[in-house]
Amino acid sequence: MARILVVEDETDIQEILEYNLKRDGHDVVLTGTARDGLRHARERRPDLVLLDLMLPDGSGTELCKTLRQDAATRGVRVVMLTAKGEEIDRVIGFELGADDYIVKPFSVRELLLRVQAVLRRVSTGESGETTQFGTLRVDRGAHRVWVNGQEVELTALEFKLLLTLHDRRNRVQTRDALLSDVWKIDADVTTRTVDTHVKRLREKLGAAGIYVQTVRGVGYRFAERPDEVA
Repeated sequence: MARILVVEDETDIQEILEYNLKRDGHDVVLTGTARDGLRHARERRPDLVLLDLMLPDGSGTELCKTLRQDAATRGVRVVMLTAKGEEIDRVIGFELGADDYIVKPFSVRELLLRVQAVLRRVSTGESGETTQFGTLRVDRGAHRVWVNGQEVELTALEFKLLLTLHDRRNRVQTRDALLSDVWKIDADVTTRTVDTHVKRLREKLGAAGIYVQTVRGVGYRFAERPDEVA
C-alpha cells in the first residue's frame, strides 16, 4: 500500500481516481488546489502525487517545481495529469522533475499500471542498488547521484538521461534515439533539447562530466571505462 495525494480540481476525476486507487489498496488523499496540495505533501509525506497541471489557484508545473526544491518533499514521486498532450508540454514536465506524464482522457487501467511502475521504482530504492563508475556513484532506486562523495541534485529527466547513457557505455546514442528513449518523443522536437540537457547534466556532474562524451555529427556516448578519460 502507498500513500497517494491526488491534486485535481475536477470532482468526477477525483472520484474515479479515489475509487480505483483505494480498490488497489492505496491510502488516498484528495485536494483541488495547489495551496492545499503543497500543504498535504509537506504534512503527509506521500509516496506519490497525481498532479493536475491546471488548478484554480495556480499552475501544477509551479507546484511540481516547488516540491522538487523543498527538502521535505524532494523525494516524492510526481505523475502529472493534463489535457495538454503536445510534446513540448511533456518535455517541460520532465524538465521540472516529473516521473511520468499522463494525458487526459486516460485509461484508468493504464494509469494504475503506470502508478505501479513509478511506485516500484520507489520500493527498489530500499534494496540500495548502487552503481560505481570512477568518481561517479548512482543509487538507482533512490534516484540519487554522488561525485567524489558529494551529492548532485538531478531532475528525474536528467537522471534518466544519465542512466540511459551509462547503461549503454561506449555505444553511441544518436539524438533521435535519446529523444525516443528518454523523452518518449518521436524526434520531431528540435535536437537542441538533447544538447541543452547533456550540457546541463555535464555541468551538474562536475568532474564526472567528462564521462559523457560527444561524438561529433552523431550524438553522445558514455565512456567505457573511467580510465579512458583520466
